[in-house]
Amino acid sequence: MPAVPAPAPEATRRSPLGATDPDALGPALLRFVEEILPYRRSLTGDGLRQTLAAIGEHVPLDVTEVPTGTAVFDWTIPPEWRVQEAHVTASDGQRVVDWDGSALALVQYSVPVREQMSLRDLRAHLYTAPDHPTLTPYRTGYYTPTWGFCLSQRRLDALAETYGEDAFFDVHIASEHVEGSLTYGEVVVPGATDREILLSAHACHPALANDNASSLAVATALARGLMDGPPLRHTVRFLFAPGTLGAIAWLAQNQDRWERVAGGLVLANLGDAGGFTYKQSRRGTLGSPLPIDRAVALALRDRGEPVDARPFAPTGYDERQFGSPGVDLPVGRLTRTPHGEYPEYHTSGDNLSLLRPASLAGSVGALADVVAVFDGDGTFLNTAPFGEPHLGRRGLYAALGGRADSPALQRATLWVLNLSDGAHSLLDVAERSGLPFRTVRAAADALLDADLLRPSP
Repeated sequence: MPAVPAPAPEATRRSPLGATDPDALGPALLRFVEEILPYRRSLTGDGLRQTLAAIGEHVPLDVTEVPTGTAVFDWTIPPEWRVQEAHVTASDGQRVVDWDGSALALVQYSVPVREQMSLRDLRAHLYTAPDHPTLTPYRTGYYTPTWGFCLSQRRLDALAETYGEDAFFDVHIASEHVEGSLTYGEVVVPGATDREILLSAHACHPALANDNASSLAVATALARGLMDGPPLRHTVRFLFAPGTLGAIAWLAQNQDRWERVAGGLVLANLGDAGGFTYKQSRRGTLGSPLPIDRAVALALRDRGEPVDARPFAPTGYDERQFGSPGVDLPVGRLTRTPHGEYPEYHTSGDNLSLLRPASLAGSVGALADVVAVFDGDGTFLNTAPFGEPHLGRRGLYAALGGRADSPALQRATLWVLNLSDGAHSLLDVAERSGLPFRTVRAAADALLDADLLRPSP
């Protein structure tokens, strides 16, 4: 029998993110996003740690600190970034841009600055989103010693009109880059085997609700639900890490775990009103679709959720790290509206108003179904392959006859028996028959109990 997950600490057992009613779960997820949205997440620093601590209030979280200067493949963990204050002040004393008012106002990893500049010269360090003139963009400068401020195009135009290009502004960035660490967190839901499902959500964007706070909330709720639910065959590992470098650091420090990853997903943008988009794994794109790719398609099919399936490309989120040629893990990516395909992406418009409680809860449900399909797959051998076995003599017809879904279950039983030749899996059965995977798995379990199936070696 599969191992039962260890009991969660008392503090996490009462988590509202463990709600099974979607009508209760959706609002709880939105409240969690609202809680973590103000934390000043970055590639490193206390905002990231605050976020992980909030996740740890709901699930047992193991936190790793990777020190500054640590080599992780071709990268090096940078200094930790800390900011005391940052603002641009006009000659009349008005702070026209202020990091205290918005985490997006300062370019991430800006170096210290204290000087006076004309607006004409300052423009080289001011970033706007001209196509969306009322929104403030999100910008980073992680690996280049630079600095800058972000504001709306409308605000910049107003400054030019009010003060003029030759007006001087006081620029003050009180930041430091110190010896510190990059932080990531992991939640492990133990299964009966050490074969793992890896689910990763990046945790480095400040003040962005859909990207990436929604996926942090959804992943936390899914982890809570799996811990509280029936035991699984696979171990499920959740990774909460800064984008790109966090995934690279985890890969560099966990090379002994790569071979355990049976399948996985990168999670992002899971709270907006859009439908699901699935980006296939690298290996599943270059060859035949992998079980994780097929499990996503089947789970969403069975839920009646249309999905926009796309091939792997070496752009996007951390699927490109897990799918780098030297790693090549079977990891795809599940989102609702993909990055760059909604106008609020990487701007102040990516706020709570963009999220839908039903979308958040639906994302948890869809992912739970993907895990159930992937975990429930298997390849079997029919132990009575010469003609159709006598199901009635084994009580299977009687058991099926009393069930409302008996016609579907009976068809699934025949399909499972016919394709259990050691060469076809339950995924094959569900795909070829068009029957729900849940029904196919139930038929397989009944046949296993009747000794008409045995696992294929």
